[in-house]
Amino acid sequence: MTGYASAQQSASAGGGETDGRTRRLGLEIRSVNSRFLDLSFRLPDELRAQEPVLRSLLTARLKRGKVEVRASIDNEDTTALPDPAPRLLQRLNSAQDAVRAWLPDAAPLSVADALRLCANPGSAQDDWSDAVPALAEKALKDLVQAREREGKRLSAMLQDRLEQLRALAHQATPLVPKLVEQQRQRFMERWKEAMALADNATLPEAAQDRALTEATAFAIRIDVAEEITRLDSHLDEIERLLKKGGEVGKRLDFLIQELHREANTLGSKSAAMELTRISVDMKVLIEQMREQVQNIE
Repeated sequence: MTGYASAQQSASAGGGETDGRTRRLGLEIRSVNSRFLDLSFRLPDELRAQEPVLRSLLTARLKRGKVEVRASIDNEDTTALPDPAPRLLQRLNSAQDAVRAWLPDAAPLSVADALRLCANPGSAQDDWSDAVPALAEKALKDLVQAREREGKRLSAMLQDRLEQLRALAHQATPLVPKLVEQQRQRFMERWKEAMALADNATLPEAAQDRALTEATAFAIRIDVAEEITRLDSHLDEIERLLKKGGEVGKRLDFLIQELHREANTLGSKSAAMELTRISVDMKVLIEQMREQVQNIE
């Protein structure tokens, strides 16, 4: 299911030899439709160690969707240049002298290099181990609420398709006995015509009984009442699951497959254009449901 949530938190950067600037931790969670849970993370190096914690939080709350987590750490005053600490500059100068003593052809540090290294000293990274889980919980709560809102919209759409399928099944139900009787009469007429052409005689009683038996067997083969009954049963179960809520996506997947199976069988056994049309309309509606059910958790 689709959804988006973000959260931010500010903290004083580092300590000791840093300039005490405030840094902002931002976290975004995006979710798009997928039959399975697929997690991906785009984290700065400073937050790589937090990936297992984030993964655990997400798998505990989400069961489906292609989910992307993005995190960033920024200085809140992005227009101001950092003010390098003198002791950091002294260390950089000493380190440069040591390197160039061994590698005289090494390029000297530029102003940009010095600003970058002083702004992100490796020994003064912030500890985000408490902030990241708390921020992720907040964003995840918002994401779940967004997915729940979408779930309600999907449920309303599925309920509408259920009503249309019930209407089609209602149209097909009275056609079944009529078609069975029509096929039975047609079979008898053709049998009589064949017997008349064969010997130009009155149809014997034994042959008539056999014709009736064959017609009855054929009528049974084209009877779709059982398919319509099962289809109604699947529709009832889907409606029950939608009202129940919770993690019903995989169960709905299975029921949609069964609906499609019954609609296919109805079409293959159809002996009238009207039933064929009903079968096609059913399959169109079921396919629309299938696309959306795959997004329901």
